[in-house]
Amino acid sequence: MHQYPQRPRPDEQPSYQEYPPQEQYQGHQDFPGYPGPPQHQHQPYGEQPAPARTPEPKRSRRRIWISATVALALLLGGGGFAAWKLDWFSGNGEDVSFGKNTPPPATGKADPSAPATAATPSGDPDVLMPAGPKSGFKQTTKLDDGTIIAKTRLAGAKSGFEGDVWVWAPKEYDDPKYAKSGFPVLIALPGGNGFPDNYWADRSLGLQKAVSDGAKAGTSLPFVVIMPVLNPDAKYYYDGSDIPGQAKMGTWIAEDIPDFVKANFRTYKSRDGWAFMGSSSGAFVGMKTVLQYPDRFKAVIASGGEIVPDSPLWKGHQAEMDANNPEKLAQKLIDTKGPEVYINFQIGTKESGKERMTKFQQQFGKGPIKMTIRDIQNGEHNGWHYVRGMKEGSLEWVSKVLKGPKPEAG
Repeated sequence: MHQYPQRPRPDEQPSYQEYPPQEQYQGHQDFPGYPGPPQHQHQPYGEQPAPARTPEPKRSRRRIWISATVALALLLGGGGFAAWKLDWFSGNGEDVSFGKNTPPPATGKADPSAPATAATPSGDPDVLMPAGPKSGFKQTTKLDDGTIIAKTRLAGAKSGFEGDVWVWAPKEYDDPKYAKSGFPVLIALPGGNGFPDNYWADRSLGLQKAVSDGAKAGTSLPFVVIMPVLNPDAKYYYDGSDIPGQAKMGTWIAEDIPDFVKANFRTYKSRDGWAFMGSSSGAFVGMKTVLQYPDRFKAVIASGGEIVPDSPLWKGHQAEMDANNPEKLAQKLIDTKGPEVYINFQIGTKESGKERMTKFQQQFGKGPIKMTIRDIQNGEHNGWHYVRGMKEGSLEWVSKVLKGPKPEAG
């Protein structure tokens, strides 16, 4: 058994009164116990992360949220109110459609596990058009560039698990000149409980804006970002794995989520269009899945991540736990000489854990495993700082190892 400190369990975390005083605690709702951005940093337009909730499509609920926001802004004073934008509440709960310019699929049985039935556009044979069946999406928030983060409920056909999935497509996705092009997919996994929400769907963390800004600057591909729930409940960590007797969260992440994406979005058949990013326990799951299925996924940005499985639910299932251990998976990949995978660790200089990453890199960063460690100066264990690291170089790093969309000539 490994000697690394285990992730704190929800039932082991201190009560709110034991956290630092409020003026020192600016943590996101899904980073309990972790400090948020330093006080001198301000969220865009003064926004704070929204409370955990299930978006309600009824207009009455939306009016309540808007009224609450106005009231909070008024408490900030007249000058503070002028800095607030309410545009991003407009349309919440309404139906959302992605890929308005996507050519219709060929006739045939719509089966995401058999994508060969979908229409194949001219040009790149690796492009995979959405085969259906289409999911229904509801808007949860709107970004300043008009793009939408939306949510759907997915019943995993292979895992048997049903959970929420948030999605976001960049502006390029609906640009007519990309109508026959595939797009790279970034599956974003949260830390903490990862249930019932995925905090990367909160616009205040800035993940989607970082992708958009990077695409404009030429330092990032315009990724389609997929944000599933990570765990089936808030009681335990499941290590993104099929632990015997438990919900099959490994199958959910590695099979049901990609099938869902292929059913609804223009993607790529090959692993060259598929990557993960994640923080803390989500970083572990992303890295583990890339090492476990290198034929399906090519790269991962693992921030403040753990290295080995440590769910208490593995007790009595050592062989199955070993089959989900990145150390053993990495050695197996080295022994079989590939295929190549790319791991980019991110670690804040104000958090612990770099020694584990360094040891893992020294032992397994060879042969087909290409590994880097990015230090985030003055970074702490939170999503704002991890997104800053992505903007400072990790998005460019992952964009260089994946393929991007190609516009039609003329």
